[in-house]
Formats: sequence, C-alpha cells, structure tokens
Amino acid sequence: MARIAGINIPTNKRVQIALTYIHGIGPAKAKSICEAVNIASERRVQDLTDQEILQIRETIDANHQVEGDLRRENGQNVKRLMDMGNYRGLRHRRGLPVRGQRTHTNARTRKGPAKAIAGKKK
Repeated sequence: MARIAGINIPTNKRVQIALTYIHGIGPAKAKSICEAVNIASERRVQDLTDQEILQIRETIDANHQVEGDLRRENGQNVKRLMDMGNYRGLRHRRGLPVRGQRTHTNARTRKGPAKAIAGKKK
C-alpha cells in the first residue's frame, strides 16, 4: 500500500483515481501530476516502483497544498470571516447557508434536522 501525503492510497485502482483520495487533489490535478511524473493513465498503484511513488510524493510536496495544511488554511479563512463580522462570517457563525440560498424551506444540510414546533396543532 502506497502512502502519499499521510494517506494510504488504494493499491488496486488506477494512479489517477487513487490520487484523488488525497484531500486537495481532484481529477484535474491528479492528471497533471501523472503527466509531470510521466506515468501512463492506465497504470495501477500496485504496478508503480518505489522510485515513481517517491517522484509523485515530491511533486505533490513541492507544487500542491494538500491535507492538513489545506484544511488548516480553509479553517483560518472561515475564522477570519467570522472575526471580521461581515455577512458571510455571520452566516458561518449561525450555521446558515452562506451563498444566498433560501432558508424558508430546504437548507437542511446547514440547519440540521427539522425541529418540531410546540403548540402548532389546530
């Protein structure tokens, strides 16, 4: 099992798909990493040599922000918005949708499960 950026990537998947298991690497970045290291798209992780895994690891470390660093930066960005007290920060603080979605109905993902209102029966 190959370990890249602190993540055990699956061995029986194609390299391009397996790299997307790392937080911060999507399909496009995975493809560019494979092209930079000259790995064919149909190769599987179990077929990679230790040298190729090392090259992938070095490419990711040098050119991409992934996993803990990325999560930390995103968290700090949200915290900065909340500290400034602007509209987006207030929406984050209250746990409501940030990007203008309606809240009269829907928004259950941000608001959580519906709460029953007492005294509503006829």
